[in-house]
Amino acid sequence: MTKQLRMRAGHSLAQALEEHLAEWSESIGVSVEIWALPGRDVPARIARAVLATLGEALSNVERHSRATVVSVAVTLGPAGLRMTVSDDGVGFSGPATGRGITAMRAHFADVGGTLSVNGVPGEGTTITGAVPRSRQSR
Repeated sequence: MTKQLRMRAGHSLAQALEEHLAEWSESIGVSVEIWALPGRDVPARIARAVLATLGEALSNVERHSRATVVSVAVTLGPAGLRMTVSDDGVGFSGPATGRGITAMRAHFADVGGTLSVNGVPGEGTTITGAVPRSRQSR
């Protein structure tokens, strides 16, 4: 079970991500590179999906990856929201399965988005989630 990530009152999604990533990095000892954070806010339900998915992704890094660096990017563009979490861990081959993966896919599906998980043995794992702009106002 992952720690539930929440936004503090008055904080943006970017602030919540930045704070949590700094705390997680310090407590776990894995370096975090923040490549991009959203410049404006998103609807609360999408922010919750992003935070819940990030929590699952970081939990998987802790339990399985043996990574030394995690890179995170969350962007908002004309096409919608995109979230990428990559690590330099052990990766995997074959289909991505497990409760955490299923939960991450469900979080994005609940807001009309999609999520993919790709591993490369010996090189790491990348999780990419997208919510089309057309789904963000619903």
